Amino acid sequence: MEQGESKVGIFDAGYRALTIGIILAVTTVAFEGLAITTIAPDLAQHLKGISLYGWIFSAFLLSQILGTMVIGQQIGKIGVYRSFSLSIVLFVAGILIAATSVNMPMLIAGRAFQGFGAGAIVTCVYYSITLSYPDALRTKILAAFSSAYILPALIGPYIAGLLAEYVSWRFVFWLVLPLIALAVLLTLPSFRKLQADSAPVMKSGRKEGYALWLTIGTGLLLSGLGFISGWKGIALALIGLIVMVRPLRQLLPAGTFSAKKGLPATIVSRGLYVACYVATESYVVLALTEVKGLPADLAGLIVAAGALSWSAAAWLQSKLDEKDSGRGRKQRITAGIGLMIVGVSLVITSVGLESGGIGFAVISQIFTGFGIGLANPTTGAIALQHARPGEEGEISSYLQFVDAFCPGLSIGIGGALIAVSGHFSQGIFTGIMLALFAQLLFIVLSFLLSFRIAKRGD
Repeated sequence: MEQGESKVGIFDAGYRALTIGIILAVTTVAFEGLAITTIAPDLAQHLKGISLYGWIFSAFLLSQILGTMVIGQQIGKIGVYRSFSLSIVLFVAGILIAATSVNMPMLIAGRAFQGFGAGAIVTCVYYSITLSYPDALRTKILAAFSSAYILPALIGPYIAGLLAEYVSWRFVFWLVLPLIALAVLLTLPSFRKLQADSAPVMKSGRKEGYALWLTIGTGLLLSGLGFISGWKGIALALIGLIVMVRPLRQLLPAGTFSAKKGLPATIVSRGLYVACYVATESYVVLALTEVKGLPADLAGLIVAAGALSWSAAAWLQSKLDEKDSGRGRKQRITAGIGLMIVGVSLVITSVGLESGGIGFAVISQIFTGFGIGLANPTTGAIALQHARPGEEGEISSYLQFVDAFCPGLSIGIGGALIAVSGHFSQGIFTGIMLALFAQLLFIVLSFLLSFRIAKRGD
């Protein structure tokens, strides 16, 4: 019997529809998250809202946290079927709002709905994997789950750039609707069988409340930073900071604020370099299209170089980890973050050059992509080493949280710097340079904190 079970695959008749549906759902979410990077400058110009540029990303990322927390707490009570249906409705509603936007506030609202739905969808997928697949198949479906991010990372920005350049940026949103419809048709029949009473009941808690307050506080902070030249902006930013403190203390491990050696330092260092990577990608596309005058499709190709480099480094890291049994993990993290410092410095150089600089931009993406490819799986592995039996889910939630929150905050800070630059009539070039220098500061801090990373017992 065990031999027969071991030969069953995730694409066999009993699992095929659900597997394809899960991959399509995750691919759609990944495409929406990554493709927007390329078209954001175009749609911000069309909607006359370049000062709100950072909110295109921050609204999605911050709402994603909220969606993950809320559905994560409710899914055990109302079941996967109803949770997934609600998640899809919100995600599609966000797409429709964004695709038909006539101004930036409407677009940002659409992105917020998309983000909430995306976080909820991924949570439902994880939950359904636990209930639908036997242990022998879970590693296979999780590997397929992870691979669903690769194709959107490689071609999503380029396809989005082509659509924005030759058709309309609105088609980037419309494009995913058939895919999400097919994902629903394939997954819902399986989800319907997973009754709420058969699902393990999750602990009730107040994490969704903390996530809501954190989202509100972060929104107030970023809004205030955009108007920091006046007393109202200062007051708004201070109120936002105050509101954020308690939720952050509850949603992150003790000692995070002081970057205590071990798990807290690992979480903070990871949050800073992930924030730097995502924000730098966002602002390098803005620089390439608005400062260098490159078409959106070419800018998308340059960004794709980072995804290729990330994949290569992740493969190399896995081989090195296997070779030394994980003994060199801390050194690989520090080396990876060091490469990212070089990459961000090259980005700033490429933007600062009066003419040319495209070669620097490509090389910078290769350095930053390779660096995060070395560091990211390794920080995850070290963080999970701190998990006592039964705490794996809690540690994973810390990682997912900083992967969404820190980029949302970092991109928002960069957007605020662009808004301030515009307020003082310094132009978009100055704003972009300030945003990129902020990312350089974050990655240098991450590098310094990487020396405090340690596994449990060190």
